[in-house]
Amino acid sequence: MQDRQPTAPLFPSVNVTAAAPAPAAGAERLEHEHTRLLRDILAAQDRQNELLEELVSQLGSVQRQRNQELAQWKAANPALALNCRQAAEALSRVQTSFLMMLTDEVNANAEGLAEGEFLLSEFVDRFGPRLAHLNGVLQVLAQLSAQSTP
Repeated sequence: MQDRQPTAPLFPSVNVTAAAPAPAAGAERLEHEHTRLLRDILAAQDRQNELLEELVSQLGSVQRQRNQELAQWKAANPALALNCRQAAEALSRVQTSFLMMLTDEVNANAEGLAEGEFLLSEFVDRFGPRLAHLNGVLQVLAQLSAQSTP
């Protein structure tokens, strides 16, 4: 039989008692500091929530006023609002046609646009301003002709 040599236990012994050791003065101070920091964070979050509520209230009141003015304009100019709707629909078809032409141009000259500064500049000069202005006009017509929301 081989002699066994004593080895250290695999798990250290654990003291399980009902009384917890008294915290040291440093630990008590650290706990107090954590509590103070958490309260400061909570106060900052409360202030941030108040500011966000105020911001939402102000933005909401501006939007409500704008919607009210637009509804009044539509009520005062019902025929013009209807004409704006018809114009927006017609211009939307023009925009679709323009976008088809634009995408055909891009697909046909994709390599040249990617490699050539001149070709890209000419493309942007040709389509950019028209597209920007067309989108702006469509947006105005759409806003003036949109159905009023309660």
